[in-house]
Amino acid sequence: MALKMFKAVILGAPASGKGTISSRIVKNFNLAHISSGDLLRLNIKNGTAIGLEAQKYIKQGKLVPDNLMIKFIINEINKTKDKPWLLDGFPRTLSQAKDLWDKQQLDIVINLNVPFDVIVERVKGRWIHLPSGRVYNIDFNAPKIPGKDDVTGEDLIQREDDKPEVVLERLKQYESLTSPVTDFYKKKGVLKEFEGRTSDEIWPKVLDSLTSYIPLHITSQKHVL
Repeated sequence: MALKMFKAVILGAPASGKGTISSRIVKNFNLAHISSGDLLRLNIKNGTAIGLEAQKYIKQGKLVPDNLMIKFIINEINKTKDKPWLLDGFPRTLSQAKDLWDKQQLDIVINLNVPFDVIVERVKGRWIHLPSGRVYNIDFNAPKIPGKDDVTGEDLIQREDDKPEVVLERLKQYESLTSPVTDFYKKKGVLKEFEGRTSDEIWPKVLDSLTSYIPLHITSQKHVL
């Protein structure tokens, strides 16, 4: 039995665990995962038209303009061909949230609240498999072979923007930009907030909440933890 047009967004500061929580949601509920950051970085790496345009702003330390991002995201949503989806890392501004709502009204917005000091420590050990978006951490979710992706065996990378001083600046910027976004979704009645210091602490709360909205994907497997 397929889910019909369930639309969800997950919000959270950089390195708050959006990738980990998103992967568990996708596995349990069979949603299409649209990670704006990973997809944008992949487009930049592959030198696509939108990747090259976005890179101009990123190199200057600026945010990619709202109109470019909403066009990019809607295009990615259309690729799901009516499959229920989870949007990860977007919207980040009130303008983006309003534009997305006008085009795609959401069922739930999941907001992860993780203390900033925890996030700064977390990113020091974070490694990423860029093509898939899989995230590892040497402290609590280490790859089986250091520096290699568990699935493909390909090299993992550490992002330049994971340096502590860069992370702190990104956290401050994120907080100022997204406060109006969470307020917007709260007024729409779709915001659900989850607090914790680790993904394992937050995940059971997210799972319990989502099961009240959508049925678990029909499989013989137990919940993915």
